[in-house]
Parts: sequence; C-alpha cells; structure tokens
Amino acid sequence: MSKILLLALVGLGAQLVDGSLGMAYGVTSTTLLLAINTNAAVASASVHLAEIGTTLVSGAAHWRFGNVDWRVVVKVGVPGAIGAFAGATFLTNLSTAFAAPVMSLILLSLGIYLLARFTTFGLPRGNLGKPLRKRFLGPLGLVAGFVDATGGGGWGPIGTPAILASGRMEPRKVIGSIDTSEFLVAIAASFGFLVALGSQNLDFMLVGALLVGGMVAAPIAAWLVRKVPPRVLGSAVGGVIVLTNSRTLLASDWIDASTGVRYGCYALILAVWAAAVVHSVRQHLADRVEPLPAGEAGHH
Repeated sequence: MSKILLLALVGLGAQLVDGSLGMAYGVTSTTLLLAINTNAAVASASVHLAEIGTTLVSGAAHWRFGNVDWRVVVKVGVPGAIGAFAGATFLTNLSTAFAAPVMSLILLSLGIYLLARFTTFGLPRGNLGKPLRKRFLGPLGLVAGFVDATGGGGWGPIGTPAILASGRMEPRKVIGSIDTSEFLVAIAASFGFLVALGSQNLDFMLVGALLVGGMVAAPIAAWLVRKVPPRVLGSAVGGVIVLTNSRTLLASDWIDASTGVRYGCYALILAVWAAAVVHSVRQHLADRVEPLPAGEAGHH
C-alpha cells in the first residue's frame, strides 16, 4: 500500500512539474520505476499508459486557460505519435546506452542556451507570433516521440526547448501545446508496447497510482503556467534541462563520475540556476515598474 501511495505522490509531483514546465513527467516517473527494479520496457509502458489520462486532463486544462495552439499540436503531435509507436516496438531490441548520452549532450546545450537567453534577455520578441513551419515541427515530433518511447521520457525535454528557442511562441503556449500533443504520443506508445509486450506483463496498479496522482495535479499546473512570468518560466525550464541532462551524462559510461564529483556538480548547477531565477524575477519586477516615456507621462 505504501508503494502505491508513493507512486501516486510521484505522479502528482511529476505532473505538477510537467504541466508547469512542459517536461519531466516521464523522466521522473520512469526513474522511480527503474529504481524499484522494473523492466525498462515495462516501466516506459506503464508511464505511457498513465500519461493517456494525465495528458488528456492536462490538455483540457491548458485549453481552458488559453495555453494551446492547435496548429502546433497537430503538426508536432501526429509525427510524434508515429515516432513513439516505432520507439515502443523497438525498445526491447535496441540498446539506448549510447544514444542516451548523445541526446543528453544535445539537450544540455539547449538548456544552457535557454537559461542564458531568458535570464539575460527575457522573452524573445523578434519572431513572436510568426507561425512555426511544418518542416521544423514534423522532424522534431518524430525524433521526440521516438526518444520518449525508448527512454521512458523525452517528449517535453526535446519538444519544449526546441520550440522555445525559436522565439515564435509564448512559453505558456509552448508548454500547453506540447502537453496537449503528448496525448497522441502516449496513445501511440502505449499501443506499441501492448503489441510488443502484451498486457500480461504490465502492473495496472502501478499505472493507476501514477494516473491518479497526475490527474489531480494537471489542472493546478495548467493554472500555474499562466501566473508565472515568461522570463522566469524560461529560466526555470533551462535549469530543469541542464540539471536533468547533467545527471544523465555524469552517470553515463562516458564520464562515470564519482559520487562526490556528481554531487559537487549538482550543487554548482543548483546555485547557478537559483541565481538565474532570482535575477529573472528581479528583472521582471523592474520591467513592470519601468516609468512611462516623458511624452506619455503628461497624459496621466
């Protein structure tokens, strides 16, 4: 019973982060399932089955709060579903030991870029409002969907920073659209796992616990993303990406850092991340109280 309660709390916490930042539900939940010696394919399958419910509730909540661009949902979600089905059916036969560090290195670079960009300059303005092209969203969805299924998470960590980096959408709409499109990815991945594994290998009690926790958190997260300033949200997203992928790289066979080195790096990243978020909050508050130009001041 305590194990089920713990999984429900993990599902709640993971969805709260995912719905607010557009990532980390799959990564957090899969990590816990692997920690209790769950088979990799079964862990990913359980998380994706739970995500059918959590992404449905999360998508509906984001839509209710005006955080969804349906054109982006379709253009990235359909290729994402194709990639997820392919990733799920091949997971049991493919080794991701080499692919994971490579992807983490790419994501780490994106995370550092986003953290620096949003902390230093705030929300990009030059391209805001310009449509995202299908030739960009299609391949992005295909890759993100494949990695999401094979790695137990990755839709948000790949999709969110890539679209944020374009500067063409508000962070809250990027997050809402990525969360909503993940519903298609979760269905396709789950179908692929059921075909490859069969339902007898799945523990539906684990799926239910993750699902309940996530569904409780989804509407709260969708409301929260509207309240957090874009500049602060961008810095927070960048920090999540840097921390998550640094952890993967430090523990990989490429580096295999000692426990002391790893925790030293985590502490440094957390300190820089905290300083960046504090700076972003201060800049946001300063921008809000910025005095009007002299020509406008006389009219008030």
